[in-house]
Amino acid sequence: MRHLLDTQTLDRALALEILDVAEDMADTQRREIKKLPTLRGKTIVNLFFEDSTRTRISFEAAAKRLSADVINFAAKGSSVSKGESLQDTAQTLQAMGADAVVIRHGASGAPRTLASSGWITAGVVNAGDGTHEHPTQALLDAFTIRKRTFGSDSRGRDLDGVKVTIVGDVLHSRVARSNVWLLSTLGADVTLVAPPTLVPQDVSAWPARIVYDLDEAIAAGPDALMMLRIQLERMGAAFFPTEREYSRRWGLDPRRLASLPADTMVMHPGPMNRGLEISAAAADSPRSTVLEQVSNGVSVRMAVLYLLLAGERPGLDEQLTNGGTKAGIMTAGVTNEEER
Repeated sequence: MRHLLDTQTLDRALALEILDVAEDMADTQRREIKKLPTLRGKTIVNLFFEDSTRTRISFEAAAKRLSADVINFAAKGSSVSKGESLQDTAQTLQAMGADAVVIRHGASGAPRTLASSGWITAGVVNAGDGTHEHPTQALLDAFTIRKRTFGSDSRGRDLDGVKVTIVGDVLHSRVARSNVWLLSTLGADVTLVAPPTLVPQDVSAWPARIVYDLDEAIAAGPDALMMLRIQLERMGAAFFPTEREYSRRWGLDPRRLASLPADTMVMHPGPMNRGLEISAAAADSPRSTVLEQVSNGVSVRMAVLYLLLAGERPGLDEQLTNGGTKAGIMTAGVTNEEER
């Protein structure tokens, strides 16, 4: 894997490989020594032109648990605020010897521009670009759905026949776009629910069914119900009358939560607007996967960085065998003091 820029062009075999490697990574995170020496000597730059908490920290944790060196670059307070271009920033990172760049940018297509420009030789991971895609979020969502659905038998499984309903601000959501493409590639049956004003114009080409009534979608008995955040910061106009009206029509309130099938999982990519698209009762219920998604995100991003920088699967198998225990990590040249 040279870059990870979207899920629309991600083939099924590679998607399953990422999810299976993430299973291995998740196993290591339950051990006393969580770090692996796999990416020792590699430098990963988190290049964030937009504010982020979960995604940046998740990528930083993933890189450090693979023993990589991490540089966090935030546009605010940097030369970008003085007018420096993406090209100049990228070439600066190239001169510093970056092996991989994790980029979040407000402009759709910025990661692809960076990957294909020739400005850098590093691998590029899209951590969210405009209203385009957020591939690692979709991968961790798929990982969570697969784990909840199949439990310990999830390794190697796709999502054939699993019904996933995505609700909310589809128009501005890169998470929705990435999930539609990835989940359909893995065989899931995807339904989108939103006000007509928050449905993209080109949605007819997406591999998903469109419904405008949330109660109708819930009555169909989804296996997973994913509530999207209303992205008020991206809205330049009024897309619905009031927040109260939106919550009444398309929010997951306690009444709708109670009407869900007993085994339906409730998902949210975060951050949540409690009381708007999701109630506190739904967010904190046992069927909620919100915290699982955060935890699984580290494992999935470890898998992505591993496949980007370390190569083939057999190398990981050796690391897990020899580096998964304290003795193995010590013999791999990582001291106990470094681990802790």
